[in-house]
Amino acid sequence: MPYFPSGHDRDFRVCKVLADLFCAILLGTFSIVFFGWVGGIVAFVVLEVCLIGLDWLIPSTDDAAGVVR
Repeated sequence: MPYFPSGHDRDFRVCKVLADLFCAILLGTFSIVFFGWVGGIVAFVVLEVCLIGLDWLIPSTDDAAGVVR
């Protein structure tokens, strides 16, 4: 799934980046508060890798039918 699909305009793309940045800051803050500095950084990295992997696995309308990644 492309991060910026071709059907979206500039305003949607800016809002998507701002929302992702806000979520990353929020998740990072919670990770550090609950797990300390080292555990929080590790937890944040693991969580972000999982979220990016999930975005990559979800098919989009631009993918050809039957494509397996």
